Amino acid sequence: MAFVAVQPSNTNDNDKGGQGEDFGKSSPVGLVLLIVFFIAVFFLVKSMNKHLKRVPASFDEPAETPAEKSAEATADAPAEPSEKKD
Repeated sequence: MAFVAVQPSNTNDNDKGGQGEDFGKSSPVGLVLLIVFFIAVFFLVKSMNKHLKRVPASFDEPAETPAEKSAEATADAPAEPSEKKD
């Protein structure tokens, strides 16, 4: 003995598969909203690129070269008189 489950068929012939009276009325509003979002994203990307160009390549302190170290050493050292007057 076998049992077969059968889903009852839709006997309503007036059902158009979701395409009733209100079908498609939100499309123009959705299109306008989508275009507004694309315009907003365009200006946000443009602004972000403008700000990112101002950011330095690195936030680390620049490394001192040997020439800069010797210049600092001579600037910190006390000045010696070049000639002694008696």
